[in-house]
Amino acid sequence: MEFPESDLMQTLPKQFFAALVAKVNKKIAEGYDVINLGQGNPDQPTFDYIIEGLKEAAERPVNNKYSQFRGQPTFKKACAAFYQEKYGVELDSEKEICVLGGSKIGLVELPWALMNPGDTIILPDPGYPDYLSGVALGQVKLETVPLKAENDFLPDYDDIPEDVAKKAKFIYLNYPNNPTGAVATREFWEKTVAFAKKYNVGVVSDFAYGALGFDGYKNPSFLETPGAKDVGIELYTFSKTFNMAGWRLAFAAGNQEMIEALNLIQDHLFVSVYPAVQDAGIVALESSERDPEIVKLVALYQSRRDAFVNAAEKIGWHAFKSGGTFYAWMPVPKGYTSEQFADVLLNEAHVAVAPGKGFGEAGDGYVRIGLLVSPERLVEAVERIDKLNLFERK
Repeated sequence: MEFPESDLMQTLPKQFFAALVAKVNKKIAEGYDVINLGQGNPDQPTFDYIIEGLKEAAERPVNNKYSQFRGQPTFKKACAAFYQEKYGVELDSEKEICVLGGSKIGLVELPWALMNPGDTIILPDPGYPDYLSGVALGQVKLETVPLKAENDFLPDYDDIPEDVAKKAKFIYLNYPNNPTGAVATREFWEKTVAFAKKYNVGVVSDFAYGALGFDGYKNPSFLETPGAKDVGIELYTFSKTFNMAGWRLAFAAGNQEMIEALNLIQDHLFVSVYPAVQDAGIVALESSERDPEIVKLVALYQSRRDAFVNAAEKIGWHAFKSGGTFYAWMPVPKGYTSEQFADVLLNEAHVAVAPGKGFGEAGDGYVRIGLLVSPERLVEAVERIDKLNLFERK
């Protein structure tokens, strides 16, 4: 017997970075010392007090049963309290919070829950590649808005044609931004709400790197903006703020109708998240130790950014200086595509980077640097690249 995949499965985007991982692993297997700057996986351990919280929660027999379908009320109350404390946003924990097994789940399932086949969604270009999985599974039409250096990689709503804006049902935004490291301002979010209300477009703010702002910058939440809950939601993940990438814990907050739709589809797909993980999430959100640990984490990433960007500047490789996340967005030398340049760096300098094209056509003039190794290794990577004589020193 044969069991061919469904037609829908055939529409799923190829995992662009699977090929990069294979190339890197091949080089390592051949015995090369590869400095891997192509990854986006936090390299620091989960904070100790969160692990202790999980241990204690796992020992409680009640947590070995199924979770409540829409998450533990105590966890949702902690999420609402966190947003009140950090961003001054008031949320109804039962009607305006949706528990997620990682923010990717919410981002991918939203088109299923809130769009019909043939509806239009607007995505940023470049942007997080897994947004495209939701497009394929929801069978919706895709339009993109370019993120340009001259606009600090914020979308210019005047770049969206009138006919596209009128037919679009949702727009996804991600600040601090993967892959560029750009950050949003309060003024930008005000423009976003105005655009959404003018054209009746729902907003989905992917706030994955919200805690990671550099040079003292506090990233504003989309939900802080007057009228934001009328037009959209925000997704917050524990993976970056608390180094909990493997724990698969996140939540969506905001517009009640959008939250209800996400909860409903999850009623059919999941029995929420392991209760002990939710209890550990409460510890993460409420612990008095939280802020000092996060401050140290942000300082670590900023020191890595500065080490890499300053070293690159000395060899004539000029960065867009990221305002957050743990990435640097670097231009490709003339005469190369991002994939060609990445291959040269891997094969000749044994430095792995992520080609910008993997994030969209508008990203092809750049590569993404993951600031997820020590400053010494970041500087060593630049020194190796310098020996290729691809840039002109000042």
